[in-house]
Amino acid sequence: MKPFEQITIIGVGLLGGSAALASLERGAARRVVGFGRRRENLEEAKRLGAIDDFSLDLEAAVKGSDLVIVCTPVGSFASLADRLAPILEPGCLVTDVGSTKAAPVREFEEALPDGVHFVGAHPIAGGEKSGIQAARNNLYDGARCVITPSQKTDPEAMRRVVEYWECLGMRVESMEPEEHDYIFGAVSHLPHVAVYALVNAIAQMKTKTDGTVLSYTGAGLKDCARIAGSDPTMWRDIFLVNKKWILKSMDQFQAALDEIRAGIEKEDSVALDQSIRLANKHYSQMAKDDRRN
Repeated sequence: MKPFEQITIIGVGLLGGSAALASLERGAARRVVGFGRRRENLEEAKRLGAIDDFSLDLEAAVKGSDLVIVCTPVGSFASLADRLAPILEPGCLVTDVGSTKAAPVREFEEALPDGVHFVGAHPIAGGEKSGIQAARNNLYDGARCVITPSQKTDPEAMRRVVEYWECLGMRVESMEPEEHDYIFGAVSHLPHVAVYALVNAIAQMKTKTDGTVLSYTGAGLKDCARIAGSDPTMWRDIFLVNKKWILKSMDQFQAALDEIRAGIEKEDSVALDQSIRLANKHYSQMAKDDRRN
C-alpha cells in the first residue's frame, strides 16, 4: 500500500499503541504522532518506539496528518468529532477501533466537514490488559477487522482504510453499523456483562468464618473470569452506547438462565441434560468455526 505521510493516534494505549507500532514496522505510515491527556504515557510510548512524536494539544497533534485513528472509549467520540471537525485538513481520513459502530458512524458523519471522511472500523483484537505497556506490534496480525460503511461513506476513503488494516495483517470484512452492534452486543458485550455480574455475585458470598469464597477459586473460574480485568471506562461506555442490543441479549440470557434454574428447582434431570448437551453442541461448533477462521 501507499503509506500515509502521517498518522495521528488519539489514545495511545493497548489498541492505539499496537496500531502505532505495526504502522511503523509494516510501512503503513512514514510518521506516527500520538495524542492523549497524560504526558507520562505519551513519553513512554515514544520511548518504546510506538510513536515518533506527541502533543497534548489536539490541533497540533493532527496537523499534517492524512489519517487519524480514534482509540479512546466510545463515550468520548461525540465530543471528539466536534473538536476534530474544524481542525482536520481536507483529504484527511478518520477511522476508529471502537466495538460499537452505529453511534460513532452517525456522530462523525454529522460532525466532519466535506472533504474529511470517516470510515468506522472494529479490529477484533485486544485483551484484558490495557495501556501502552501491553501494546505489541503483532496484536492485529491474523485477526478479523469489521468495517462498517454507511450510505455516506466515500468509496476511496473506504478502500484506503481497508488497505491500512490489511497492511497491519488483519482480515477485513464489512457490514452495516446496526448489524455490527446487534452481533457484538451478543458475542462480546453480553459475555462481559455476565462475567462482571458473576464475579461480583461470588465476591459477596462468605464462608462461615466470614472469609471470601473467592480464595478457593480454581482454574475454571479464573479462565471464565479473565475478562473481568478489562478496562472499566471502556466497558462502561460500551454498555451505555450499545444499550439497545445489550439489553436484548440480556433478555435472551435471562431466559436461558431461567430454564436451567427451573430444571434445578424441579430436579428435572432430563431438562438439565438437554440444556448442557445443547451448550456442548454450540461450543463444539464455535471451536470448529475458530479453526476454519
